[in-house]
Amino acid sequence: MRRAFPVTGLLFASLALSACTGGGGASAPASVAPSVAVPSASAEASVTPSASPDACAKASLKLTTAGKLTIGTDNPAYPPYYDIPAAATKPWELGDPTDGKGFESAFAYALADKLGFAKADVTWIVVPFDNSFAPGTKKFDLDINQVSFTADRAKAVDMSDGYYTLNQSVVALSANPLAKVTSIAGMKGFKFGAQIGTTSLDTINNVIAPTAAAKVYTTNDDAIAGLKAKQIDGLVVDLPTAFYVTAAQVDNSVIVGQFPAPTGADAEHFSVVLAKGSSLTSCVNTAIAAMKADGSLDAITKEWLSDKASAPVLQP
Repeated sequence: MRRAFPVTGLLFASLALSACTGGGGASAPASVAPSVAVPSASAEASVTPSASPDACAKASLKLTTAGKLTIGTDNPAYPPYYDIPAAATKPWELGDPTDGKGFESAFAYALADKLGFAKADVTWIVVPFDNSFAPGTKKFDLDINQVSFTADRAKAVDMSDGYYTLNQSVVALSANPLAKVTSIAGMKGFKFGAQIGTTSLDTINNVIAPTAAAKVYTTNDDAIAGLKAKQIDGLVVDLPTAFYVTAAQVDNSVIVGQFPAPTGADAEHFSVVLAKGSSLTSCVNTAIAAMKADGSLDAITKEWLSDKASAPVLQP
């Protein structure tokens, strides 16, 4: 999923985004709960594992704008993936991807550095979640927007090796009977909603499989509004987003629980999106591998998401 805005102090002790999933928009580094693990190479569907240094030299890269790395993400850009500053840079309405704060902003700039780009050479553009993995020409070099890898999406675009492994979760109003449910089987009689095109929606249809059809929303904001209006009993989003929803967006709401995390090749993970056949894909995979090897990806994950890692695990 993804993705889903202002409260930083209490919520952002170490949080400060981007998911849908679209996003949005579901295991963990040591000392972090299962939902925030950095996936192992065996758990990822990589397009090309590595590239030659010469091919990945900054001067050799085929870019949307010469000398600049253009990165797309959705707007609003949601916490905890992007930070909410005192005053966001236009056109950003909530989180500001340009400040290097929040999990995906920090990851993006670290990735750019591995590719040879200084912060000043990174340009951010607005790309709606669904557009990022739709077929066709892209205006970005990379899109970083809590886009989970799926085989269907990978038919239209290149999707990098995973940079974050996640769980899906359920949010409900505290007064709703769903808030007391502890098993997936016990959820079947409730009505759920999620953003269109997300793995969160897939979770409703394929994991919960409720008796009532899922309510589909155009954006995560719409889905949250539906929860507030009691159009649905439960909202399905990725776990870090659920923490932000309950802490800052929906009063008197709770995380009912997180779904058990798949392992190995079935683990849900976020991928960087690139145009189909992009010459950058192998370079991005090489850079992500280097970030895992030197510990920088793990450090970024712990800094921005470690306090968004635990919630009751739903029983079958």
